Amino acid sequence: MALAIAATVFAGFSATFYSRAGTLPALSPLLIVHGIVFTSWILIFITQTSLISARRVDLHRRLGVGAAVLAAAMVVVGVTAAVDALRRGAAPLPGIDPRMFFAVPIGDMIVFSILVGAGILNRANSQTHKRLMLLATISILAAAISRWPIPFMMEHAPFSFFAGVDLFVLLAIAYDLFSRHRVHSAYIWGGLLILASQPLRLMVSGTQGWLALADWLQH
Repeated sequence: MALAIAATVFAGFSATFYSRAGTLPALSPLLIVHGIVFTSWILIFITQTSLISARRVDLHRRLGVGAAVLAAAMVVVGVTAAVDALRRGAAPLPGIDPRMFFAVPIGDMIVFSILVGAGILNRANSQTHKRLMLLATISILAAAISRWPIPFMMEHAPFSFFAGVDLFVLLAIAYDLFSRHRVHSAYIWGGLLILASQPLRLMVSGTQGWLALADWLQH
């Protein structure tokens, strides 16, 4: 699953970050930092799962401290980048009000924070911990999926982007059913949090309160 997540991220950001053409405008320092920080999370996630597979729990715990700090940095950088995009009037699709789209990345950061925080609090329970950290990583994949050059997905955005995230959640649940013959409670409430946050963002994004907040942040 960790490698599938990494492949999803690379496929999404290959043209705009990892293999960015020299003919494209240079990225701002903020976006470069954003890319490095979020890529570091994916690399640490792969490393952490590999350490557990290799039974190096001692190294996993040591690296976990750095991962927690990195997660906090991701939230700060993620929110800062979202505000920057709002001020630039940037949105991934034409015709979308940047103020309304602002709810999507902010929602990502809120869900990610909750799941990572819960994962850290449950670090003594390895079965719960690993599932929450997986869900936290899955919860931020919409940005990568939204950049796949697939016309069908662009035509049905943002629902197709959310569906891509939901597919990863379903695959994790399916693996639980196959390997354990039951679904772990972390997948149930964590998965429901991800699913519920998606329509909630769309509903909140058009409210007067949200638009007023976005207007305030733009200035």
